[in-house]
Amino acid sequence: MCSLGLFPPPPPRGQVTLYEHNNELVTGNSYESPPPDFRGQWINLPVLNLTKDPLKTPGRLDHGTRTAFIHHREQVWKRCINIWRDMGLFGVLNEIANSEEEVFEWVKTASSWALALCRWASSLHGSLFPHLSLKSEDLIAEFAQVTNWSSCCLRVFAWHPHTNKFAVALLDDSVRVYNASSTIVPSLKHRLQRNVAALAWKPLSASVLAVACQTCILIWTLDPTSLSTRPSSGCAQVLSHPGHTPVTSLAWAPSGGRLLSASPVDAAILVWDVSTETCVPLPWFRGGGVTNLFWSPDGSKVLATTPSAVFRVWEAQMWTCERWPTLSGRCQTGCWSPDGNRLLFTVLGEPLIYSLSFPERCGEGKGRVGGAKSATIVADLSETTVQTPDGEERLGGEAHSMVWDPSGERLAVLMKGNPRVQDGKPVILLFRTRNSPVFELLP
Repeated sequence: MCSLGLFPPPPPRGQVTLYEHNNELVTGNSYESPPPDFRGQWINLPVLNLTKDPLKTPGRLDHGTRTAFIHHREQVWKRCINIWRDMGLFGVLNEIANSEEEVFEWVKTASSWALALCRWASSLHGSLFPHLSLKSEDLIAEFAQVTNWSSCCLRVFAWHPHTNKFAVALLDDSVRVYNASSTIVPSLKHRLQRNVAALAWKPLSASVLAVACQTCILIWTLDPTSLSTRPSSGCAQVLSHPGHTPVTSLAWAPSGGRLLSASPVDAAILVWDVSTETCVPLPWFRGGGVTNLFWSPDGSKVLATTPSAVFRVWEAQMWTCERWPTLSGRCQTGCWSPDGNRLLFTVLGEPLIYSLSFPERCGEGKGRVGGAKSATIVADLSETTVQTPDGEERLGGEAHSMVWDPSGERLAVLMKGNPRVQDGKPVILLFRTRNSPVFELLP
């Protein structure tokens, strides 16, 4: 089993990791140039320059235009129609129960009883799933795959799978796209683009980007030849579904034909046909919501994590699923091997990386998830003390997110910063991996 004691010490303070050369990570100052024998392998990458000062959190107060008009008492049925659009069933029952006239006494009494019953059912559901009592911003911060989502100026980062460009979501709810072959940086803004939780580039396409927002999903289509730095909102499709907010995770099929979305307050995963703006829910009647989605590179399976101590793996042919319970907490993050036959995942509150194998199936086995009955521990990330040029430093703890590269040779693990250590910052661990003939995980 791999442990942090086998890792080399982290770089000294003031230095950063520049690149990997001859299976070793080279550290230094950010302005240093690579050696001559390495410059031929240098990849032209976009340069990201951000200043935190102008990136302020946008105001959330929606004053609207109602206060600009003289108050007029409408009939109760008109008020109910307006409240239904804004607040749903709770608002309608509350309006009828508290109306002073135009309603029979027995109607008010029935509404009061129905309102009390709905409140009781809501409190019972909230006691079973405490996360449902959180606000949208707190829900996103709790289940985001980036640390310190609420205060981080760079909230989401997404590489394009085929070209040298990436997209970043910033604290001011704007999304910028950086391209190595262009100095133009488009800035994407939309009135519905609030509290961005995830970005996903469409595979086999150079210009389609999905953005998970608080109330909807935006599908931006960017013209690669455009010289505009501010594409209009007409370049974005709006996908929304009742009760499916906030959206915290997106996953494109490797073929680019379908898009999955998940919300912690909705137990159903939505399968979107973006061209027709329609969706089909994959229901799971045990409630609790879905926090994150990870589609395997071969397109055969989807990992769906939940706020409770269980995760599910769906097979993408007949859309059946199997569940794996965890003992101490919810599944925090996961990633698939390039062939889709191995799943690595972590559990909240545990400094361990688990492995779950899924042997290939053919014939009658197709349409079933399969997979091992239990997971094995492949890495121990428990805290350890390492000696650095600046003295002793404690590293380790829980993993927050993981990414396995398409070649299957490197695994990057983002660790949470230790709140008990002064200036404890998140670090990234880089593992060497081999998936066949036997699985290996090495520092």
